[in-house]
Amino acid sequence: MFGIYLKRELGRRKKAALVIALGLALGIALVITVNSVSAGMTQAQDKVLKSLYGLGTDMTVTKARSAPTSGSSGRPNFQFDAGSDSDDTQSSDRVMTQGGQALASSVVTKVTAQKGVASAVGALTLNVTKVDGSFTQGKAQSSGGSSGNGGQGGPGGGNSSGSTAAPQVQGGGANFDVNSYSVAGVDVTDQTLGPLAGSKISTGRTFTAAQTDARVAVVSKSYAKENSLKAGGTLKISGTKYTVIGIATPDSSESTTDVYLPLKQAQTLADAKNKVTTIYVKATDSQQIDSVKAAIQKNISGTTVTTSADLAETVSGSLSTASDLATSVGKWLSVAVLVAAFLVAALLTSSAVSRRVREFGTLKALGWPSRRVTRQVVGESIVNGLLGGALGIGLGLAAAYTVTAISPKLTAQLGSTGGGGMSGGPGGGGPGRQSAQNTMEIALSAPVSMTTIALAVGLAVTGGLIAGAMGGWRASRMRPADALRSVS
Repeated sequence: MFGIYLKRELGRRKKAALVIALGLALGIALVITVNSVSAGMTQAQDKVLKSLYGLGTDMTVTKARSAPTSGSSGRPNFQFDAGSDSDDTQSSDRVMTQGGQALASSVVTKVTAQKGVASAVGALTLNVTKVDGSFTQGKAQSSGGSSGNGGQGGPGGGNSSGSTAAPQVQGGGANFDVNSYSVAGVDVTDQTLGPLAGSKISTGRTFTAAQTDARVAVVSKSYAKENSLKAGGTLKISGTKYTVIGIATPDSSESTTDVYLPLKQAQTLADAKNKVTTIYVKATDSQQIDSVKAAIQKNISGTTVTTSADLAETVSGSLSTASDLATSVGKWLSVAVLVAAFLVAALLTSSAVSRRVREFGTLKALGWPSRRVTRQVVGESIVNGLLGGALGIGLGLAAAYTVTAISPKLTAQLGSTGGGGMSGGPGGGGPGRQSAQNTMEIALSAPVSMTTIALAVGLAVTGGLIAGAMGGWRASRMRPADALRSVS
C-alpha cells in the first residue's frame, strides 16, 4: 500500500517534486565541484613539491647559510686575453656549487644514523656558466654574468640572460654570449631519493650502480630539446666530454635540473671532493618527520633542515591563491548553498503538505494514524532527495569534467625558507634559486573520488529527511475537521 500510494502521489506532483529535487541538486553539485577542484589543487601542489623535492623525500639537509667573507662578491670572474692582430674567439666554463655552500659527504652517514631516518642520500647541485666570445686589441674582463645573449639556463634549459653589468673592455672590443644551466651530481647507488627520483627515463637508460665515476650523463627532456641532444650523443662540460645515456622526463610539467651526472664526476668538475650540497632524507614514519627534523638539527650542527611542510609554505602564485580560495571561500560557500537548499526543500515540502489539507484530513478520517501520514510524507521527500542527489551528482561530474577538459594553467613560485634560503630542491637547492627558475606551470584537474560520490548520496538522503521531517510534522498536526473546512 505504501509503495503504490507513493508512486501515485509522486506521479501527480511531478513539477513540485522536480523543483525540490533541483534545489537539492544545485547544492550537491556545488559541493562535488568544490571538493573535486580542491583535490585537483592538492595534487598540483604535490607535483610541485615532488619535482622540487624528489619523490619519496620527507626532508632535506643543507649547510646553514654563513656570512659572506669580506672582499668576496660570490660571482665567477672571467679573464680573456685578446689577440693583437685579429679577432680571437675564446670559450670558458665556470662550474660553481649552488650558493657556494657545501657539506662534507660524511654528514650523509651521520644523518642516516639518526633515529627515525629510513634512508639518506647526498647530491651536489652545480651552476655551470659558459662564456663564448671574440676579443680584439687588448683585454676584456667580466665579473659574474653578462647582459649578453641568453642561453640554456634555468629549469628545463629555458633561455635566460645574465643579471650583472656588461663586460669591461680595456684597449679593444668584446662581444660574447653567456649560457648557464644546472647540473646535479647523483648518488647512482641509490636513485630512489634525490634529483632523479622525480623523473622517469623516456629515452635511453639511467645510471647503473657501477657508474659511480663514469663520464656519462642524463639530461632533462627540455634541455635535450633546446640543445639537440639525444641518447648516445656527447655533452662537453669544462673540457670534459660526457656520453648522454638517457633523457629524463619530469613527473610534473617542469624540470629544475638540466644535466645529471654521477656524484663523483660532479665533485671533480666543481673541485669539491667529498662534498654535497643537499642531503635527501626519508623518514621511517611520516608521523615522525618533525621529531626527525629536531634530532638532526640538535645532533648535527651547521645544518638547515627543511621538510615538505616548510617548502609548501613558500609556494605562492596563482596555485596558492586559488587553493586558499577553494579551501576557505569555496567550502564555506558550498556549505551556505547546501544549507539554503535544505531549507528551501523543507519549506517547499511543508507548503506542498499545506495544500493537501483535504487529502490528509480525509485519510485521517478514514482511520490513518498520524505516524502513517508522516511516514508517507517522509517517503516522498526521501525519493525527492535521491532524485536531487542523482541530478546533483550528474551536474557535479559535468562541472569536474569541464574543469579537467579545459585544464586551466596555474603557476607556482617557490620562495626561500629559513636558514638563508638554502633549502634543498634538486637541481638548484630548492627555494634558494632565482625566482624565475622557481616558477612552475601546472595544469589543474578536478578528480572526483568515490568518497565524494558517497558524500553526495549522504547529503541527498539528509536533505530528503530534513524536508520530510518538516512536512511530516506539518501533516501530523492536521485533523479530520481541517478537511471539512477546506471543502466549504
